[in-house]
Amino acid sequence: MELSITRSKNLKSKPDDANLGFGTIFTDHMFNMDYSLDDGWQAPRIEPYGSIEMDPATMFLHYGQGVFEGLKAYRTDSGQIQLFRPQENLKRLNRSCRRICIPEIDEDFALDAMKQLIALEKDWVPGAPETSLYIRPTIIAMDPFLGVRASHTYRYFIILSPVGAYYPGGFNPIKILVTSDYVRAVRGGVGEAKTPGNYAASLLAGEKAHDAGYTQVLWLDGVEQKYLEEVGAMNIFFVIDDEIITPELNGSILPGITRKSVIALAKHWNEKVTERKLSIDEVIDAHAAGRLKEVFGAGTAAVISPVGQIKYGDQVITINDNQTGPVAQKYYNAITDIQYGKAEDPLGWVEAVT
Repeated sequence: MELSITRSKNLKSKPDDANLGFGTIFTDHMFNMDYSLDDGWQAPRIEPYGSIEMDPATMFLHYGQGVFEGLKAYRTDSGQIQLFRPQENLKRLNRSCRRICIPEIDEDFALDAMKQLIALEKDWVPGAPETSLYIRPTIIAMDPFLGVRASHTYRYFIILSPVGAYYPGGFNPIKILVTSDYVRAVRGGVGEAKTPGNYAASLLAGEKAHDAGYTQVLWLDGVEQKYLEEVGAMNIFFVIDDEIITPELNGSILPGITRKSVIALAKHWNEKVTERKLSIDEVIDAHAAGRLKEVFGAGTAAVISPVGQIKYGDQVITINDNQTGPVAQKYYNAITDIQYGKAEDPLGWVEAVT
């Protein structure tokens, strides 16, 4: 397919790198591509950022048939722009597509189109510490039809947003609340797909956690409600004795790219890392015995988030005196140094854009 490019005639003012939030500012251009049963994926184009016209009966609006991804572009000290494991995001996008009955995209073409969009918007990639250009590829069902079936037409688009740190407090321990009142997903459902409905299902529990003074919700499994799964915007890791443990992927946990990177680095460094079922009771018992050393989250938005406090029922445990621990710090430094080109990329994760 040939990619067409139409440049915007009304360029926006660039924001101040020092005052970036998260996901509120968008660049001048976006990528669009359409799908139909007769033509497949066709008409790939980069064009001015703008609204997507939808019929009120558009299937995505009624049945939520859509998938998305999130990754970032980073500016190095030399001015080069690079991506971190973008192929993994596109593989996961297609995996989500299969689960939601959306036709898959060509991953090589999608990566090239993404690079061309970022290259066009290179001046939007911020250079201040802890800033980046957030990339949101999305596919939505476009049929105007109220019957329940998979759509026959789709729109794939990519929008870009210059962002600062995900948490306003930066790289500091957060507080998480374990909920037993709500579940995010169950095995056999769509928990492992990056689809909008998963996030809608998490909102009420998240609001209740915020009202109680907590940053995020830590979800339990939806069947027995005792095994830990993931946090609202990230996967979760526990350091018990000298072992790094994360809940195993079971069909209801999102297979995070940062999660995968932490595990790969641990193995590269010959550190003990385990993927297995882990109950909240085991974590509380490990804390009582002095064996729980650290807890941290891992996700694209915040990279690594140390956890300083966990609340479960009437129990509140404080981890590592509510201080960032050496393990979380080590992985944060290692991953961000690779992303920003400050350290060697030992596992070949970086993809240059310009």
